[in-house]
Amino acid sequence: MNEFWNERFSAEEYAYGEKPNRFFRQQIVKLKPGKILFAAEGEGRNAVYAATLGWQVTAFDLSTEGRKKAIQLSVKHNTYINYLIKGYEDIEFQPETFDCIVLIFAHIHSGKRSEYHKKLVSYLKPGGKLIMESFSKEQVFRDSGGPKNTDMLYSAEDMKNDFSDFGELHIEKTETELREGDFHIGTASVIRVLATK
Repeated sequence: MNEFWNERFSAEEYAYGEKPNRFFRQQIVKLKPGKILFAAEGEGRNAVYAATLGWQVTAFDLSTEGRKKAIQLSVKHNTYINYLIKGYEDIEFQPETFDCIVLIFAHIHSGKRSEYHKKLVSYLKPGGKLIMESFSKEQVFRDSGGPKNTDMLYSAEDMKNDFSDFGELHIEKTETELREGDFHIGTASVIRVLATK
């Protein structure tokens, strides 16, 4: 899988564009900047945007090519991001480190999904925010982006179970029009999560 992402991110163009995900952008501007963690951040479009708003950014991904592109983008925008080459199983932070955790199309196989989501939540401070947009299981029938394996796609019930410990939890399944680079184009079925620990 790492080879897949390195190949995708090795092109000069940004696979999903340079602009942040629209849903993420709408939500992050409502929050006071602090420490923020981006999971499976790819080429860094969301992390760099957060840095431009004054957030102290940490991101991780397994793709070395993704990291290169993210650092290039951060330099272009005169910002700094701490980008780690790690997977979910490798990351280690002190509990309650971050004010916000972001998962934008950060898909995890169903066998590990709940475990890794709970691990991420442990790094969130009380009162901290979770912002998430992922493809729903119905996306498997569409060609607008995302995994073609339903074990990598999410349902509202999955998210309710994974994030049940949050004090405030809003989950929405909806359709959105994607215009993100060459690989997220068209009408997509997504699950959105906004939560406060």
